[in-house]
Amino acid sequence: MIRTIERYGSEILRKRAQQVNHVNGEIRAILQDMKETMHTFSGVGLAGNQVGVLLRLITFVHPDTKEDLALINPEIVWQSEEKEVGEEGCLSVPEVYAKIERSRKVRVRGLSEKGEEVVFDADGFLARILQHEIDHLNGILFVDHLSPSRRLLLGNKLKKIARGNGE
Repeated sequence: MIRTIERYGSEILRKRAQQVNHVNGEIRAILQDMKETMHTFSGVGLAGNQVGVLLRLITFVHPDTKEDLALINPEIVWQSEEKEVGEEGCLSVPEVYAKIERSRKVRVRGLSEKGEEVVFDADGFLARILQHEIDHLNGILFVDHLSPSRRLLLGNKLKKIARGNGE
């Protein structure tokens, strides 16, 4: 089922998602919906709160294998001091793109769709996707990483998106 994407200005995007206590059919169904939604809107990642589900769930496309993956309760347990700047966009902030500095490498821990613990290292674009989506689960948007002056330049675009939410 294709779900509605929450847009900039929606309160749920600013809330911290809750831990998932039991991986069951309902959670797997939400993850499947998220994958379908992500592809329908040509995204490379999606977090639970972006589809109105305040649970610590993310889906993403592995940039090398093109495999659809999901993580439950993901957390970054290590990140490199080495940074890199790359362009980011977001399905919740349509038509806004910006260069964002992030750690080049991360180690992420979470649960698979089967409920099994997984820990893996990611670098480059995959590391960027994971940091972006885990930020969402903490109520942080990529535009929050911009300097105040850069955010000011995007102000009208962001207000227009928020107004589309009834604000």
